Amino acid sequence: MARVKGGTITRKRHKKILKQASGYYSRRKSCISTATEAVERALQYAFRHRKERKRDFRGLWIARINAAVRSYGLSYSTFSANLSERGIALNRKMLADLAVSDPHAFKQILDFAQGR
Repeated sequence: MARVKGGTITRKRHKKILKQASGYYSRRKSCISTATEAVERALQYAFRHRKERKRDFRGLWIARINAAVRSYGLSYSTFSANLSERGIALNRKMLADLAVSDPHAFKQILDFAQGR
């Protein structure tokens, strides 16, 4: 019985890795062993940074809200406490967007949260 080498399957797997590694520098894009290492590491970084991006955006939104609220003489913590006390359920993303794009509407929310 003839030996099966599996050349087509191996070639398909190698092509898949090399396609993912296209654009890399030097042997990382052409040599299968170094390309495999580079692609695996890149996928690990991508997985980790998808989680990290969520944290980064949350910090950005909090910073924007804090900057907008401080211009009216309040701190972020008291503003968020007032919002929850009044039962206003706006997330940080929406509040930060309002603070940047529509300061008048943000001021109205701030006044309502303070009870004015």
